[in-house]
Amino acid sequence: MKKISLVIALAVIGFNSASVMAQESPWLVRARIVDVDTANKSDPIAGVGASNQITVSNKVIPEFDISYFFTPNWATELVLTYPQKHDVYLSGAQIGTVKELPPTLTVQYHFTPESQFSPYLGAGINYTNFSSVELANGAISLDNHSFGLALQAGIDYKLDKNWSLNMDVKYVQMRSDVYLGGSQISNIKIDPWLIGVGVGYRF
Repeated sequence: MKKISLVIALAVIGFNSASVMAQESPWLVRARIVDVDTANKSDPIAGVGASNQITVSNKVIPEFDISYFFTPNWATELVLTYPQKHDVYLSGAQIGTVKELPPTLTVQYHFTPESQFSPYLGAGINYTNFSSVELANGAISLDNHSFGLALQAGIDYKLDKNWSLNMDVKYVQMRSDVYLGGSQISNIKIDPWLIGVGVGYRF
């Protein structure tokens, strides 16, 4: 009986230890649906007029995020998706399309990590790769990449120790110079707001 009691006690201790480890896991993954609302504050094309501006379409995209908690309050988050295709317009008329891949890395502070409602703020850097640029039958081109600031605010609502609901808002600087025949004629300031909702899982 003593041996059986010891085995049971060790099993209970092991189970409780596993539970504590699960609760204290530093890894959190989220899947979100995100509305990309582009600012479209591009400069007018040089020598053409103020009304001749290049704009980029809004769209809804999937997003996958990986967070690592260094402490209960401090975490870093890597924001990922696949290359997103946008329509591009000049003075309201479509002139082609472009794809952008915008991985973003932020550092976050979570104010009340032990509470059911856990708000956070974050700041970091965005890298955007522009590809498949097809504008004005190849006459217009863009830079291949862009670096910019990223700001973030959000809240997690914990359903249990693993699952949570999430709402997140990010502002990302996403910009490129615009070229015609090798000469810069403008720049685009996409600078989107990304408003997302999704679910999270803490390992």
